[in-house]
Amino acid sequence: MTVAAWRWSTPSELLTKVRRRWSSGELLTAYARQRWEPVVVPLRAPTAAEVAERFGAAQDWLAEWKAVDPALIRLDWKRVGGRLVGSNEVPHRASIDTPDQAWALLRVRRNVETFTRLLDLTRQAAPALVEWMTAEPMKVLDNADSWARLVEVVRWIDRHPTTGRYLRQIDVPGVDTKFIEQHRTVLAQLLDRQLAPERIDPAQPPARFAERYRFRTKPTYVRLRALDRPAPAALGPFSEVTVRVDELARTPLDVARVLVVENETTHLALPSMPGTVAVFGGGYAVRALAPLTWLHDRELTYWGDIDTHGFAILDRLRQVFPHTTSVLMDSETLLGHRAHWGREAAPVTTELAHLTAEELQLYRDLVANRYAPALRLEQERIRFSAVERTLTG
Repeated sequence: MTVAAWRWSTPSELLTKVRRRWSSGELLTAYARQRWEPVVVPLRAPTAAEVAERFGAAQDWLAEWKAVDPALIRLDWKRVGGRLVGSNEVPHRASIDTPDQAWALLRVRRNVETFTRLLDLTRQAAPALVEWMTAEPMKVLDNADSWARLVEVVRWIDRHPTTGRYLRQIDVPGVDTKFIEQHRTVLAQLLDRQLAPERIDPAQPPARFAERYRFRTKPTYVRLRALDRPAPAALGPFSEVTVRVDELARTPLDVARVLVVENETTHLALPSMPGTVAVFGGGYAVRALAPLTWLHDRELTYWGDIDTHGFAILDRLRQVFPHTTSVLMDSETLLGHRAHWGREAAPVTTELAHLTAEELQLYRDLVANRYAPALRLEQERIRFSAVERTLTG
């Protein structure tokens, strides 16, 4: 018989199994909900043949079990025997009958007392959270030092309207925005149980904490540059401004054309174009421009890198503004600048549904590495004479 066959259960294995049920929260949940049942673990004991074959090892194994504390673990015994070694009693089942026995065996009594104290306090302050606490006791213990503040944050949000308020305005002692950020996952689980349904935006994940609970969010800004020269009338006396998107959405610009570019140096170097304002997209063009509904009545042009991400941004922008055109994102521009080709770090391969036939073909060529692996032509590497010729021609 192989060594693997001698897999008799040991007290340490029993402890591991019980500890696993503690770590999962199962034991504490049953205790908190007054549904405790004895923890019963079947034991793999030696058979009569195994006792005969390895009598010494079986006696050592039996001595281990006889040494366990009967005040904590109840053992059920059965008789095994044979002609060679006689009749022997061996444990075949171990039981931990009461919560106190389990806490003593696992040495977690202080944790249980902490959880019970926090449960009692919360039952008085915010009873709607109790069911979650009993379902997730280990998360409560993980946050034991912060629990009182977490409950107070939940109560404060419940008592105050969040619309028009920033997270910074939550006024709870010992709580700041960093605290909210660090605990947003558990706070979201608590708020989902405390708040009325209309206070929660289910379309927003807990990671977007402010949006989910209808707090005011940090405004998005957009950087604009008037390309009318020498008199940039579109932006008043300023050639370049950075403004809040929500305010720009309410104040349409008196321009015929808006040109979106992704590179800052390119944005600053763009040639003069009558009736045109340039937007520095910086990779966030869609989020910045989507609220500007007046762009539907303007000529809108996008110029990004010739790589898979550049076409993905164009695709997303066109989902919001279908009339968007692209410039300098074609195979002629790509092939005319071989000396400036680079490599894209992490190409995308998603099928894009909002490209023109020519754009889609070039995008698929890039995905298929037709010209070079992970090919990228950054817009700042395109010769400026080509830029001027295309944009002002």
